[in-house]
Amino acid sequence: MGEQHASGGGRARPTERSGVRIVTVTARSDGQRLDNFLLRELPGVPKTRLYRALRKGEIRVNKGRARPGQRLVEGDSVRLPPLHQPARRKPPPVPFYWADRLAGRVVLEDEDLLVIDKPAGLAVHGGSGVNLGLIECLRQVRPGDRDLELVHRLDRDTSGLILVARRPRVLKELHAKLRGDGVEKVYLALVAGRWPRGLSEVDAPLEKQARASGERVVRVTAAGRRSVTRFRVVERFRDATLVEARPLTGRTHQIRVHALHAGHPLVGDVKYQGEREAALAEKGGLDRLFLHAWRLRFALGDPPRTYDLEAPLDSDLESFLEKLRN
Repeated sequence: MGEQHASGGGRARPTERSGVRIVTVTARSDGQRLDNFLLRELPGVPKTRLYRALRKGEIRVNKGRARPGQRLVEGDSVRLPPLHQPARRKPPPVPFYWADRLAGRVVLEDEDLLVIDKPAGLAVHGGSGVNLGLIECLRQVRPGDRDLELVHRLDRDTSGLILVARRPRVLKELHAKLRGDGVEKVYLALVAGRWPRGLSEVDAPLEKQARASGERVVRVTAAGRRSVTRFRVVERFRDATLVEARPLTGRTHQIRVHALHAGHPLVGDVKYQGEREAALAEKGGLDRLFLHAWRLRFALGDPPRTYDLEAPLDSDLESFLEKLRN
């Protein structure tokens, strides 16, 4: 059997069993989450099928069972079974609207990083019914940047700062900082009601679950992973409070669910809000989640260069706050 070639994240070698690939992780994917690596190596395979293959042990790292969030290391051996992949199609062209908007939302660009003020409504990557996400758009409009990789994620409905690495070593360094406390993230969020003066931290474990409809949600449960968010009041309104939220851990929907757990869900959050929050958003004409990744602070390189980045609130969020003030 001839050698099978990987799609860029690793090198493939022949195996004893037809259809199975053994991919050696290269520097490009060093530090990357396994599930993100699989999405790139097996394009078109549904996420649910990938996670099932992991649970069943069909996909292995260094001959052992692996978890979706496991970080890969250069030289790791990843076993890929012959999962069904539809014929690869050329991705749809980036709509002019998104290409033009993204060009105007570049906060910083240097030899290591591209920092984007992501607009609400744009997913960070394709999948689950989304043809094009931020990273696919950037790769199309910047074909000379061959190593563009997302450093972290934002929810589709969240706006604000997101880091895109331009070099594999930068991706690896930032992933290591994100696993510790090397990156300070500050969000601006509008919560319903009056946030308690004495509540500065929510420490509540979070777990992903599925509703009866099949929709994926996150809940506070004793079986969840420890999750900590610090909150600080910025401005009070009659029916809402603008807060700074600093997640000390990086769980899915963490700020949204911790605010809900505190009794003050985010305004405009269609997944978790109640009637009170929905009415407040509708009254002020807000048709999106009020959550914005406002500030990022970290150091990078040797000698270290300090980055202190900010992205102001989008005009629709500022307009909504003005309505509350008046």
